Amino acid sequence: MGNNAMLEIRHYSKSYGSGKKAADDVSLTVMGGDVYGFIGHNGAGKSTTIRAIVGVLDFSEGEIYIDGHSVKDEPLACKRVTAYIPDNPDLYENLTGIQYLNFVADVFGIGAKEREQSIRRYADLFEITNDLGDLIGAYSHGMKQKLAIISALIHAPKLLVLDEPFVGLDPKATFTLKEIMREMCAQGTAVFFSTHVLDVAEKLCNKIAIIKRGRIVTSGTMEELTEGHSLEEAFLEVDGDE
Repeated sequence: MGNNAMLEIRHYSKSYGSGKKAADDVSLTVMGGDVYGFIGHNGAGKSTTIRAIVGVLDFSEGEIYIDGHSVKDEPLACKRVTAYIPDNPDLYENLTGIQYLNFVADVFGIGAKEREQSIRRYADLFEITNDLGDLIGAYSHGMKQKLAIISALIHAPKLLVLDEPFVGLDPKATFTLKEIMREMCAQGTAVFFSTHVLDVAEKLCNKIAIIKRGRIVTSGTMEELTEGHSLEEAFLEVDGDE
């Protein structure tokens, strides 16, 4: 089950107007069952790459495949199996939490019973069940983030993509999200997330790629990269190489 490539990036590059490359020949493979950490400073190219994966950012150089489908040529097939949690979720402020979750469930064609179970379970886990009747516009940043996470989990994605998921979450919600990520991987889902919180990545990930100025400087299993050192030491070592 976990031996198929859920996400494959081949020679992806992205330049902005200045000619500066925000992503420079990025290649990596995330298998079903991987918790894959994408690590680098702010501005290293993490969000540029993630936004291309999930179809928010057009690109012309390279190819990205999700579950064997091309992001460029078969965007719907890719989006059907992918969930994306951006670092700053943009939600419909004038809907209630439950209206928004039902809207997402409708988009993915999820039946009444299944969605009800799913919403109840995750809303209870993230402790926002009592807030689902309120307008999203009245939510705190942390509550919006929790709602975005729940909306991403409703359709049981094969690939879960998160951009800096732990920033802004309280400790309990962070713990809950980590547990859910582990559980999904055990079921064969692939999780790919960017972070600059190295100790979280070290405890959570089985694979890592480190990106610096748009280029992947190293990637591999956690064991290969750390070789008995901490992830922080490994990161500082490759990050310091000029």
